[in-house]
Formats: sequence, C-alpha cells, structure tokens
Amino acid sequence: MPASNDNMQTGPVLVLGSTGKTGRRITERLKARGIEVREGSRRASPAFSWQEPDGWDAVLAGMRSVYVNYAPDLAVPGAADAIRLLMAKAKTAGVEHVVLLSGRGEEEAQNCEAIVQASGLSWSIVRAGWFNQNFSEGAFVDMVREGVITLPAGDIGEAFIDVDDIADVATAALIDRKHAGELYELTGPRLLTFHDIADELSRATGRKIEFVRIPREAFSGALADAGTPEDVAWLLDYLFHTVLDGRNASLTDGVERALGRKPRDFSDFAQRVAATGLWSRAA
Repeated sequence: MPASNDNMQTGPVLVLGSTGKTGRRITERLKARGIEVREGSRRASPAFSWQEPDGWDAVLAGMRSVYVNYAPDLAVPGAADAIRLLMAKAKTAGVEHVVLLSGRGEEEAQNCEAIVQASGLSWSIVRAGWFNQNFSEGAFVDMVREGVITLPAGDIGEAFIDVDDIADVATAALIDRKHAGELYELTGPRLLTFHDIADELSRATGRKIEFVRIPREAFSGALADAGTPEDVAWLLDYLFHTVLDGRNASLTDGVERALGRKPRDFSDFAQRVAATGLWSRAA
C-alpha cells in the first residue's frame, strides 16, 4: 500500500498503452500498491484508441493521473496534434497530473513534451531511448533466436535502458507528487554498440550470436516483405537513420535521481531472459 503523506496519491490512474511494454508493468506496480487503475487499450471498457478521440472523454472521466504512452512513438506524424487534444480533454475532465513517456534525442518528441508542459496540468516527463526489451519482447527477438542480428546500425554506442527501470520511474511519478515538474532522462549504466549487444547475448545464451550490419534499403525491404505496418516501418527507419547518429552516446543520472539507485545493466537483463529459454533456437 502507498505510504501516507501529503505527496502520495492513491488514484484513480489511467494507464494508456496498458498492454504494452511499459504500460503493462506500470499497471502491475500500481495494482500491487492497491491503487485503482483504469487500463487504456482497445480491449478495455471503455476502450481507448489514439485513432478515435471521440471516445477519450469516457476514458478520462474520473481520473486523477494519466500515464501517456503514444503509439507507436511521439516522433511519428500526427503525434503532436493528438497530445495537444488529449491534454485539453484531460484538463476538462479534471485530471490533475500527467506522466509522459518521451523519446530521447527525438525533436518531435521534445515538441510533445513542450505541449504537456504548457497544458496547465501538473506533469512529469520520462524520456528514454532504446529498450533492452526490444530483444525479448520487441522486433528483434526472432533475430536473437536465429543467432544473427541484422540491422542497419553503425558502430555507435547507445545507452540501452531496461523497461523495468522506466516503469519504476513512471510509477513513482504517478503516485508521488515530489516528481511533479521533473524531467527524467533515463539511460542504462553504459554505452553499448550492437556488436556489444551481440556479445552480451552470446555470453548469456551460451551460443554465438552475431551482429551483421545491412544496408538501409535491405532493411526497408525486409520490413515490407514481413508486412510491417507503414507507421512502424517509418519509425524504425527514423530511429536507425536519424536518432542513432551519436546524439544519444552519453549517460545520464535520471534513474538514480528519480529512484535513488543505479539503473539495471544489460548483462543482468540478458542473463535473466536467457534463463527462461525465450531465446532458444527454434526447432
């Protein structure tokens, strides 16, 4: 149960993207603390869809705090308009506090941050880069199983962040108002190239996993052949060829500042997932 002090909030909390990587974890953490949660997804009732703003009023009704996770990413065209409308509706509904998941090194995401900050609502920003869990719950898990990570990435370090750290920070920001007005830029404890990632995964799984850099055109073609939705394909191309240019090749103290502890390391993540057998080569 949440501690009893003037800063702590007991909900109800709306978690948008409640079935996604961060939203699912935040929902679990809030419920474990006895906080009332409304799950924001297409399958919930009332349902939430970013493409159907007419239904947002019902989802926002009665909520004190909202976790905003725009899908697929704040960088995609139309995201800023959606965030602006959501903030207006949230204010009308009487929402008090918003926690926004933002993207590190993404100009478009930072524009959305400014919209939230100017909304007149209390806010916290959680800004993150590449997730460790992209290799266990996202687009790259099958590559790990097959033993070859084929991506159009150069030899540039990225501060991969564990989604559990993101969820811990976001949950704290939703329930404790001492985080209001804070922008937490989150990174893992070290920079890793995709070659480094392959080495870490090799050690964790006990078998050779390689990283092979492929041309941009080959990657785009593979996405098209796989039937990847257009907005997701656009986003992946944007991330590899705009954001992964060295702009994020630095570490921050966001996790420690928010939680008073160091961020989780990729090696710990890899060992934990490997032990589940998720990355075992398909028969």
